[in-house]
Amino acid sequence: MNNNPREGRPKTPRAGHPGQARLAVLALLGSILVPLITAGLRSVLWVLVCVAGLALAAVGVWWALAHTGVVRALGVALSVAAPVAVLALYATAGMLWAACLSLALWVLAVATARTALAPGPSNFEQAVAEAPRHPWILMNPRSGGGKVGRFGVVEKARAAGCRVYLLDGHQDVAELARQAVADGADLLAVAGGDGTQALVAEVAARHDLPFAVVPVGTRNHFALDLGLDRDDPAAALEALSDAVELRVDLGYAADRVFVNNASFGTYASVVADPAYRNAKAHTVLQSLPGLLTGADAPRLRMRADRTYAEGLQALLVSNNLYGRAVDAARPGRRERLDAGRLGVVCVRVDSAAQAARMVRGPRAEGLIRLSAEEVVVEADTAALPVGIDGEHTVLPAPVACHSAPRVLRVRVPRHRPGTPRASGAAADWPRVARLALGRPATASD
Repeated sequence: MNNNPREGRPKTPRAGHPGQARLAVLALLGSILVPLITAGLRSVLWVLVCVAGLALAAVGVWWALAHTGVVRALGVALSVAAPVAVLALYATAGMLWAACLSLALWVLAVATARTALAPGPSNFEQAVAEAPRHPWILMNPRSGGGKVGRFGVVEKARAAGCRVYLLDGHQDVAELARQAVADGADLLAVAGGDGTQALVAEVAARHDLPFAVVPVGTRNHFALDLGLDRDDPAAALEALSDAVELRVDLGYAADRVFVNNASFGTYASVVADPAYRNAKAHTVLQSLPGLLTGADAPRLRMRADRTYAEGLQALLVSNNLYGRAVDAARPGRRERLDAGRLGVVCVRVDSAAQAARMVRGPRAEGLIRLSAEEVVVEADTAALPVGIDGEHTVLPAPVACHSAPRVLRVRVPRHRPGTPRASGAAADWPRVARLALGRPATASD
C-alpha cells in the first residue's frame, strides 16, 4: 500500500452549489422582508429590543458565573427574565410569529450559504489494499460508563482477529502501545476516551502504522469528526476489513499530544479540582467566581503568528479549527482534520459591560478566534494547568503548541454515517450572490 500522504485518492473539490446559493439568498431576503411587511420601519425598533434583551441576558449570565450569593441569584433571574420579557413584548404586539419565522429563515440562510461555497471533504482518502494481519486494540472497560461491555466490543474485536488488551489500572498507555509494536502489531486501535486515543495515536504516527478508533468514550469528539457512529461503537471495527485510510494532523502542547484540544485558564483550573469528576456542575459553580474575578484569577498571554493578546481568562487551542458554536450547520465540529493549523479561541470578560458586548459574536472585543501554525501561551507563573483532551496536567510555562500535519494514518470504515461535510468558514454573501447568479464564486470576490 502507498504510504505517501500526498498521494492516494484526493477528493475532488466542488466549485460550489448554485441551487443552495439561490436558496440562501431567498432565505436571507425572506428574513428581512417578513418583519418589514409585518411592522414596516418599526421592525428596526423590534430588532433593537431583541438585541437589548440578549445583552441583558448576557449580563445576567456573567453575574451568575462570576459572583455568589445575592448577585448570583439576580444574575440567574435576569438571564431568564430578559428573553422572556422580549418574547412577551413580541407576543403582545402580534410580532412573535414574524420574529420566529424571520429567525428561522436567517438560520437557514446562513447554514445554506456556507454549504453552498463548500469545496467538499478535504481529507485525502486512500483505499486499503489489505486487512491488517496482527491488529492490536487497547480497551478501557470503564470508559463511557462501561460501553465496552454493553456493546460486546471485546468479543467482536477478538472475532475480527484483534489482540485485545484491557486496562485495569494506571498503566502507561504509551508504553503498552510501544510494546504492542515491538510484538509485531501492524495496526493500533483504541476503545476509550480521547485522552487515551491521543497517546496511542502518537505511537502509531511515530511508527507509521494505521490507527483506528472505537468510540466508547463519554464525548468521542475525535470519533465524531471522523464520521464514526457513536451510537454503535462496534461498527467502527469494520475498519479492519472494508476500510479507507485518512491522513490527519496531531496537535502538541509542549511534548504532550492531543487529537482534539488543549485548554488553558478557567476550564483547565476547574478540571484540576479533584471534585470535578464526581460533581461537575457544583464544582464549576463553586470555582468560577474566584477564577473569573478573584485575586488569583488566571491571566494569560497568547502569541499566535502575528496576533498577540493578554489578560485572557480562557484559551482553547485545537487540532484544526472548530466551527462556531452558533453555526447551525456544524456546531462545535471541525470541518477538516488535515489543514496543518491550530484553531485558537480566546476569551476575556472583566465586567458586565463586556459580557453584554459578547452578543456581537466574533466581533466582540473579548473574543478572539483565529487559526495559526504555532501558538505560545504565557503566564506570570512557572507552570500552567492544562486540560489536554479533557485530562488535567501541568506544563512548564511558556507552553508552545504546534501542529504535526498529516502524520497519523487513521483507518475508518468505508461507509460511515457521520462523514463530515465541509460548509465554508463563513457566510460570504458577495460570493454567494455571484454563485446564485451563475457566476464563478472565486475566493478573490
